[in-house]
Amino acid sequence: MPVIVGSVYVVICLLCVVRYRSQKAQSSPTPGREWPPVTILKPVHGLEKDLDKNLRSACLQDYPTYQVVFAVQDEKDPAIPLLRDLEREFGPQRVSVAIEHRQVGTNGKINNLIGGLIHARHETLVISDSDVYLRPDYLKAIVFPLADPDVGFVCTFFMATSADSWFEKMELLTMNAGFFPDTVFAHVTGTAKFCIGASVALRRSTLDAIGGLESLADYLAEDYEMGRRIWETGKKMAVAPYVVGITVDCKTPSHWWSHQVYWDQNSCVVRPGALISTLIIRPVPFALLFAAARLGDPLGLSVLAGALALRLVTTAAILGWGLRDREGLKSLLLLPFRDLAAVVSLLLAFMKPTTVWRDKEFVLTRDGRMVARERALCESLSSPATTSVSPFR
Repeated sequence: MPVIVGSVYVVICLLCVVRYRSQKAQSSPTPGREWPPVTILKPVHGLEKDLDKNLRSACLQDYPTYQVVFAVQDEKDPAIPLLRDLEREFGPQRVSVAIEHRQVGTNGKINNLIGGLIHARHETLVISDSDVYLRPDYLKAIVFPLADPDVGFVCTFFMATSADSWFEKMELLTMNAGFFPDTVFAHVTGTAKFCIGASVALRRSTLDAIGGLESLADYLAEDYEMGRRIWETGKKMAVAPYVVGITVDCKTPSHWWSHQVYWDQNSCVVRPGALISTLIIRPVPFALLFAAARLGDPLGLSVLAGALALRLVTTAAILGWGLRDREGLKSLLLLPFRDLAAVVSLLLAFMKPTTVWRDKEFVLTRDGRMVARERALCESLSSPATTSVSPFR
C-alpha cells in the first residue's frame, strides 16, 4: 500500500508543479506602480561559500528605494571585512553593517535579526538568509503581493545550487527533489500553510502585532511560528511566483547528515503528527522492503523497478522543467540513496530530543522551543514535575 500511495503522490506533485509553473507564467508585477521603500535584513555568521556573490546580489536590485542591513553579532566575525567592503562600494544609503550582540533567546538567527532591525529605516521588511542569491527582479516580485492590505506576509520557493561533493549533491536533492515539490503540493492543494524563512517579506507593523522578533527567539522553526502567528491574526499568507537560489555549503559528510536531521527536526516540530503520512509517501524505500520481503522474486523486483522508474521520471520533470535545475538532473542517480537516507533521518529526528545549533546542543520542547541543555537539566532537577522543557516526543 505505501508503494501505491507514494507513487500516486509523486505524480500529483508533478501535476502541482505544472500548475504552479502555469500560474508563475501568468503573474508579474504591474509596470509603473509605486513601490514602498524596503529594508532587506541579511543575518550573517561567518564566511560561507559564495558569500560575496550572494550578499552582493542583494545590493543590485532593480528597485527604486531600498536599504540592505548586514547583521552580525560578533565584532570578530570573519565576514566583517567583506561587509565593510560592500558598504564602501554601495554607500551607507544602500548598505548598513549592524554589529550588535543580542542574546534574547536560543535561536541565533533571530538574535542576529533583532540587532539588524535596530538599523532598519523602512516599514516594509524583507528577510533573506546570507546563503540566498537574489536576481535583480527579486524585490519587486516579493513585495508586490503586500499591496493587498489583507496579506500579512509573502514568501518564495527556493532552489539549492552550487553542490560540489557527493554529500552536497545529496543536500541539493533533499531541497530540490524533496522540499520543493512537497511545499508546492501544499501550496497548490491548500493542504497545509507554511512560511519559508529563507525569503520572506512583511510589514514591521505586522511583526510588532505578533510580539516582534523577540517573541520568536527560542523557536527552532522560527519562520513557521512567525507565519502561524500572522495568519492566526486573520491576515493571509502569499507565495510569490518566484524561486530564489540557495548555496549548498556542507563541509563534511557528517555536516551534511547533521543538517539533514536538523531539517527533519524542523518538520517534526511543526507537525509531529504528520510523521506517518510523511513516511508512506516515499515509494522507493517501501518498494525495496517489499522486494526484500519477497526475496527478490519477479513480482518484488518488478514493483521495485516500477517505483524507482516513476520516482526518477517525475523528479527529472520537476527538476528539469519545474526548476530548470541542471545540477539536480546530473545528480539524479543519487536520488534512491537520498530517499533511503531520508527515512532514517526522519525517524532519527522524531526520536532525537536535542538539536545542535552553531555547535551548541539544545533540548527541544513540546511547543517547538530550544532550551540550552544546561538550563533544561537544572530545571528538570529543581522541578521534576515540570513539562516546560520536556522533549516534544
